[in-house]
Amino acid sequence: MFASTAQSPRLSERARFALSPQTTRLSEIVPDTFFSFFPRRPLLLEAFFEPFPNVHASSTNFNDHGRSMELSAKLAILADAAKYDASCSSSGGVRRDSRGTGGIGSNEGMGICHAYAPDGRCISLLKILLTNFCIFDCAYCINRRSSNVQRARFSVEEVVQLTLDFYRRNYIEGLFLSSGIIQSSDYTMEMLVRVARSLRQEHRFAGYIHLKTIPDAAPELLSEAARWADRLSINVELPTEGGLKALAPEKNLRDIRQAMARLRLGIDEAKADKKAPRFAPAGQSTQMIVGADASTDRDVLTSSTNLYANYRLKRVYYSAFSPIPDASKALPLRPPPLIREHRLYQADWLMRFYGFNVDEITPAGDDGMLDLEVDPKMAWALRHREQFPVNLNSAPKEMLLRIPGLGVRTVGKLLAMRAHRRLRYADLVKLRVAMKKVSPFVETVDYRPRVEPESTALRTQVVSPRQADLFGH
Repeated sequence: MFASTAQSPRLSERARFALSPQTTRLSEIVPDTFFSFFPRRPLLLEAFFEPFPNVHASSTNFNDHGRSMELSAKLAILADAAKYDASCSSSGGVRRDSRGTGGIGSNEGMGICHAYAPDGRCISLLKILLTNFCIFDCAYCINRRSSNVQRARFSVEEVVQLTLDFYRRNYIEGLFLSSGIIQSSDYTMEMLVRVARSLRQEHRFAGYIHLKTIPDAAPELLSEAARWADRLSINVELPTEGGLKALAPEKNLRDIRQAMARLRLGIDEAKADKKAPRFAPAGQSTQMIVGADASTDRDVLTSSTNLYANYRLKRVYYSAFSPIPDASKALPLRPPPLIREHRLYQADWLMRFYGFNVDEITPAGDDGMLDLEVDPKMAWALRHREQFPVNLNSAPKEMLLRIPGLGVRTVGKLLAMRAHRRLRYADLVKLRVAMKKVSPFVETVDYRPRVEPESTALRTQVVSPRQADLFGH
């Protein structure tokens, strides 16, 4: 079923060491990206695998110690393989716990050991692939059919037991499960559904479950997945249909959109009828790879706008392309700057919560790319100096939200304060706003910017010096 260590020269040193009998700690057998879930908590493997009496590693004969090492090797490989999927937020779920049911788990977060990636994304879910085998050959994917990577596959029972045991140790608040496609889309989707159904029905697990679904799987399987999971996600992969055809010709944008539409209808029906069966209460999300093709930021944000409007997605996640070994010549040799991904998230937030649209954030006359030196709201303000300074005592909420440095909560506080008295400069200071950003764009009873600098001069004041990239990116 699986190649041995000797037959697999690409097996990582960490995973290879996991197969040796001297291995004693979990931190020695899982990748650093996975162990970052569990800061400062050493865990003995003997204790870690003790609760797994029903887990069988594979059809290969192993003794008890060898069996646990086989499972640990799978964990090392499949946790590392899942790191490329960004859409693992647990937001938007319905509060639920297992008190009074005799089951296990809660998705309310009490007692959960949360950890965060360097870019701020929450990764407090057990994030793994069911398998990194795949019949598809998407050029940008490390697990594509032609990729020379070490392969592994969990059984349904292994994923269930890993999830329960990590939860009992308070390391996670739930499960994020994705998979490569094996045999067929329906077969793989059925395996994912079995994991969620087993956790919910057999173990009465009330924690959070996010399933990455397969768009061309049978609608009945997607509906059953929505019954057991809190959130479902279907990746659109790339911003444009042309990009998808070029880099992932086996995938069909029409199938992806049809699956999203079915999920939206099911979610809407469940919300409209309180007696309706449970159906993905935390909604659906998707992910786009940025920088793998020639799509501009305007293309990305236009696609996001359509997805939010047509399918009512909870989130669109952006993942900067990362070069992979033995890559196709159609892919860029270097990754896009990570700040580009960050700017896209900022622009996404502006469209969802601040009333901006794509044309305002990326004007049609420009090259379609976001300014990497300043955030999108600041860039808009610099292009529209004629609309500033804004009077904090008389401007409507919509205009206050467009002032650089003011967020939704701060604007709410300012509106509440000015209902009782006139706002002064000191009020901004007390609210601890970024005065360097805010002060050139506002006026109060006792303050007005002394000069009206041109956008180029003002830009030099607000742009922070950036350290040179050691790798030339």
